[in-house]
Amino acid sequence: MKALVNTGPGQLELLDLEAPPLHQNQVLVRTGACAICATDLQMIAGWDRTGFPAVPGHEWSGTIVAGGAKVSPDWVGCHCVAENVLSDGGEVGFEHSGGYGEYLVTEADKVHLIPAAYPLRAAALIEPLAVSVRAVRRLRSRSDAAIVLGDGAIGLLILALLRRAGVAQVTVVGGRSGRLAVAREWGAASVCDYHGAGEDLSAWLLERSARYPLVVEASGSPSALSAALAVAARGARVLVVGDYGEAEAHFRWNHLLHQELALIGSCASAGAWPEAVELAVSGAIPLERLVSHALPLENHAQAFALAKSHRQDVIKVVLLW
Repeated sequence: MKALVNTGPGQLELLDLEAPPLHQNQVLVRTGACAICATDLQMIAGWDRTGFPAVPGHEWSGTIVAGGAKVSPDWVGCHCVAENVLSDGGEVGFEHSGGYGEYLVTEADKVHLIPAAYPLRAAALIEPLAVSVRAVRRLRSRSDAAIVLGDGAIGLLILALLRRAGVAQVTVVGGRSGRLAVAREWGAASVCDYHGAGEDLSAWLLERSARYPLVVEASGSPSALSAALAVAARGARVLVVGDYGEAEAHFRWNHLLHQELALIGSCASAGAWPEAVELAVSGAIPLERLVSHALPLENHAQAFALAKSHRQDVIKVVLLW
């Protein structure tokens, strides 16, 4: 099979590999689409979690082409997505080869079938939708107002989920006009472009908005996390769902104490996949709107250049097999 392989820090090569072996409780999937995630870019650059060579890609969709002895033959030919955390604790696209390969293997009990008519390039975004569903569940609170810091896919999906949950006034803070346009389409009451904020994002936001009972930090920026705490109303619930690498938090613990804030972390997507699949295939969350660029795998250099860029029109870049 062909695979786009991470062969060293910052290096991707299109190589010929052996197709992965198939065990009795597994399925072999021919990848249809795989989105490029910011976490992929960290992995490709080099980190401690995975070594080289590796085949990234955890936001994928595809077609089942074979199943092990314990898998129904009726599944062959069906389109699918799947939760990536496997029984050994490793994840497809990280410790296990992912959707940057022409084929991948995953465990049958993690698979969710999707209708043949549903576009595979949109289905690749069911993974970040599942991450967002889990995050919003962990808020465990309802309110009339919220602020979401971050206009990437996760921030926009959380906006959509909050609006579905009845949060009437949602402010989205971001930095790209294309993404903020989607935020408006999806029901944001207001949007703020942080490019005018200067060095003090917290003060800038406080000048322009009230304090919020629900605050979501989805950008992965340490300064945005500080701003999230600053704009939280007394008794607010602050959800943290960004990826901050090795960054450390710097805030006054007495602010958390005196304002009686609930600081909530949410990681990955466990338990959220059935709801995410239903939201996607029903059209309740129009994932296709987030696919700003879809390129064939042979154009992967262009795809990664787009994903790394700060172009105003880039939301999600998807590789097509």
